[in-house]
Amino acid sequence: MSGNRFHIVDVFAERRYAGNQLAVIEDAASLTDEEMQAIAQEMNYSETTFIEGDAADGAWPVRIFTPNAEVPFAGHPTLGTAAVLRERFDAGDEIVLDLAVGEIPVEVRGTGDDQTYWMTQNPPEFGAELDHERLAQVLGLKEDDLDREWPVQVVSTGLPAIMIPLSNRDALGRAAVDLPAYDALLDDVGVENLFPFCADPREDDHHLAARMFSPGYNVPEDPATGSANGCLAGYLARYRYFGDDKVSVSVEQGYEMGRPSVLHLEAEDGVAVSVRVGGEVEFVAEGSLL
Repeated sequence: MSGNRFHIVDVFAERRYAGNQLAVIEDAASLTDEEMQAIAQEMNYSETTFIEGDAADGAWPVRIFTPNAEVPFAGHPTLGTAAVLRERFDAGDEIVLDLAVGEIPVEVRGTGDDQTYWMTQNPPEFGAELDHERLAQVLGLKEDDLDREWPVQVVSTGLPAIMIPLSNRDALGRAAVDLPAYDALLDDVGVENLFPFCADPREDDHHLAARMFSPGYNVPEDPATGSANGCLAGYLARYRYFGDDKVSVSVEQGYEMGRPSVLHLEAEDGVAVSVRVGGEVEFVAEGSLL
């Protein structure tokens, strides 16, 4: 296990020490699955990624681990790993990651200090619609804290999340997972990620505020979740949340955790829903495992 280089980056961050932390490990082909899981536990970020080798047929093989399990896809690890590949491996402005869900392309937009990484996620799959009252209970909220104009629904672009529309940011701030109710929901639905959101952001240039809870992955709360925001982008386009089947919005997340994050979403609902999620990446530290 000794000698693997690592990088720590903050993703969806407009400054260092904000956004969502990510550890990226090089030369991971030399590691066993058990070693990768142990390193992810040691890093104790919501995810750690492992670059297994050079790009084959143009795609870089990458695996993603939470502190207690490997996952097929996650958004901020995709963008953060792409940034490491671009800045430390000279991978260029168009990077393709070969993940368990398939190949995910990432492009860089902008110049100089105004650069944003954008990933195109898999087309969203719209799953079961769930009961508003039950999800209110899971989040420790009152039933009228949920916005009944919109469905509570499982959506996935590779990693499923439950979209939970709330009435306002007061309700968003009061949300706290009731673990027995969450465990019962997980047993019934099989989806770990809860994603409450509302059209009541703090900042004038943002459109939505959101939080993400995933106790089932040992992530009590996540400061910036690219996969769930990709699901949200598809949801917003499918249901014309802003009155149009085309979406271009900014979402604030992580403020309740002291890790303010900004995620940019684009989506169109045509024959299929296409989804893109973008954000900035800040480099924080790098070194070697002992």
